[in-house]
Amino acid sequence: MNKAMVIIFSLVFSISLNAQQVGDHTFDPVINNPVYPKEKGSIVLIDEAHVNFHTLEGRFQPFANVLKKDGYVVKASKDPFTEESLSRGKILVIANALNEVNLQNWKLPTPSAFTDEEIKTVVTWVKNGGSLFLIADHMPFPGSAEELAAAFGFKFYNGFCMKKESGKDIFSKKKGTLSDCGLTTGRSDNERIPFLQTFTGQAFEIPEEAEAVVTLNDEYEVLLPEEAWQFDKNTKRISANNLVQGAYMKFGKGRLVIFGEAAMFTAQTQRGQRKFGLSAPSAKHNVQFLLNTIHWLDGIIE
Repeated sequence: MNKAMVIIFSLVFSISLNAQQVGDHTFDPVINNPVYPKEKGSIVLIDEAHVNFHTLEGRFQPFANVLKKDGYVVKASKDPFTEESLSRGKILVIANALNEVNLQNWKLPTPSAFTDEEIKTVVTWVKNGGSLFLIADHMPFPGSAEELAAAFGFKFYNGFCMKKESGKDIFSKKKGTLSDCGLTTGRSDNERIPFLQTFTGQAFEIPEEAEAVVTLNDEYEVLLPEEAWQFDKNTKRISANNLVQGAYMKFGKGRLVIFGEAAMFTAQTQRGQRKFGLSAPSAKHNVQFLLNTIHWLDGIIE
């Protein structure tokens, strides 16, 4: 990232993103072949017990609406993770959880959003057949979720994954940055994903048993600031080459998908004007990719 871009980002994003980003409730995609009849599908729990930046009735409402149109039952999960609370659904979605100390303070340190006991409970639940969709966007969210991710063998970098030059974050099979796998092939030609768009996010390392979906190249670097969106000449940077932004794997009897970007799975607006995420014209395959991901977690796609 050049010096001019650093200054621009620092000025623009020093204002609280919490006040700028809202769910785009006008987003109304058409699902031509729902996998389930209405409200007859598996139960999907969206975590709301960990100061989540994305919630069912908030920024992740468009995410939930896509799943509901596909027949899924989507519910908010407002309780800490226990064997009983997790038993209420088949798929658990954790999107941008935070420790309460970072609610209005996106600075280091960024302690875990989850207790050690909760992490053990989630790992056991997945191992016994549960399906986890863990989403942790740019800093401070990777720091809040890194202990949970590490319990499955993933290493998060608590920063921002950014292009060195300006341009949209488009990942494609043609460029070799989007893998040819179950999540991108779907169940038919109509569900194939030639490219995806993400919107900044983080980068991470994956264990050998996981398969990358989105792989970064030397066009990207990871910036590791002490405060979100505050970059200067002293900000630590590392290459993002061969790091990933999305991956999946089976874990015991269960399944796990991890992504380092949240906006790509929902529709949002900034200050009521700029649309991004699922409603962005350049992200036209993201809705189907979201469905493919949920289908794989549901065991419909092998």
